[in-house]
Parts: sequence; C-alpha cells; structure tokens
Amino acid sequence: MSTGWRFSEIIKNFRALDVGNTCQFSALRLYPRPSSAGSRDEPKKKSGPKNPLFSFVGNPLAHNVETSPYVTDQDLLHRIEDIVAPTIVGMGYELVRVVMSRGGTLQIMIEPADGSPMDVEACALVSRALSAVLDVEDPIPGEYTLEVSSPGIDRPLTRPKDYARWAGHLARLETAEPIAGRRRFKGTLLGIEGDLVKLKLEDGVETTVPLGAIGKAKLEMTNALIEEHRRALEGAEQKH
Repeated sequence: MSTGWRFSEIIKNFRALDVGNTCQFSALRLYPRPSSAGSRDEPKKKSGPKNPLFSFVGNPLAHNVETSPYVTDQDLLHRIEDIVAPTIVGMGYELVRVVMSRGGTLQIMIEPADGSPMDVEACALVSRALSAVLDVEDPIPGEYTLEVSSPGIDRPLTRPKDYARWAGHLARLETAEPIAGRRRFKGTLLGIEGDLVKLKLEDGVETTVPLGAIGKAKLEMTNALIEEHRRALEGAEQKH
C-alpha cells in the first residue's frame, strides 16, 4: 500500500420531501497518490493480484454470487474487520459494515457509538486513522480505494441489535435460502428474540426469520424514518 494518499470528499445530499430538511450522507475516499507518469485521477498500481477480494458481512446470497457487484472472500473480510475495529471503537465509533466492490472500492461503514449523527469531518478523521492502520498491516495485495461512510437514512441492518433499535420501521430482508417458500420479506420490524428476527408483513401476517439465514437487510425510506432522522439532527444541534 502506498504511504501517500490523496483525499477526495464525496457528499450526497438527500432532501427530505415532507419536512424540508436536507439530510447529508457523507463519504471520504482515499486514493493512492498517482505517479508522475500517470493521470492525476488514476490510482497508483501495486504488484499483486488485481482482482478485489471482499463481500457483504454475513451470508452471501447464493443466487447472486456471480452477478453481485460485491466479491466474496469472508476470511479476508473478517481480517479487515479485525484490523480496523480497534481503531474505530477507540475513536468512539462502531463498525457497521465492511464490503468491497468488484471495482476495487473498500467501504468501511461506521456510526458514532452514542447514536449522534455522522458528519464529513468525522469521516475524514476516521479515514486518516484507518488509512494509517491499513498501510501498516497491508492486508490487500492489490490497488483499491478506501471509502469511509455513514449508514445513511435507509441504512443496512448488519447486527442483531439493529433489528431491536429500528423496531417499528419498515424493512426489507433477503435470505440465502427460501424460508417458508420465499426469500424476500418486506414489513415492519417487531424486534428480535434470540436468533429470530420478528417481522409484520405488509398483509398483516407476523413471521420470524432466522438471523443466520439473512444475507441482506436494510430499512426502507418512509416519512416516519425521515422524521426520526430529523429529530436526531435537531437534538445534536441543540447539544452544540
């Protein structure tokens, strides 16, 4: 991994239509500094395999292994988690997810441990710290782009506590194998009991989905979710 880095901030604004509030999802990308012979926008090449090596946290969706934009190597993914988690926790944040796209972008998703909103400055600070740690450990034998981001409003659900924290909100789940004849579930989260996620489907039927069977889960954008996010932002502003 190169010891020099160029920073490029990418900010995506989401405007909450019903409340007139602009919600900001931020990410900071770090690129290996380009060589004098290359384009300024072209990452510096490294020796080693070019193919990216990572995938979703959790079980990959069996039918999407070849078509998924994410690549699969759970051992290396967990190694990355083990490397970056102590730094993230030590800085007062929690690790939400680590994935890597086939295009070579390593995304590390974090959020403040106290539940406060994330901002660009925090992403930048953590990005610099993680780039230093990854530079020392050098776990990826090829060129890649490091992106540190917040979960956003319609966040992924990656940990057991996420299903309890976001109970009452609409979510979409996909399983690696069919559960009661289906692999896709959409409904209101009712929490989690043991290793079973409780869900009230759109037709009013309540069901459970084994946590270990879930390959992908995320919140759905709703007015209620936007309103909760708005209140969180207002609370953070009042504290400052």
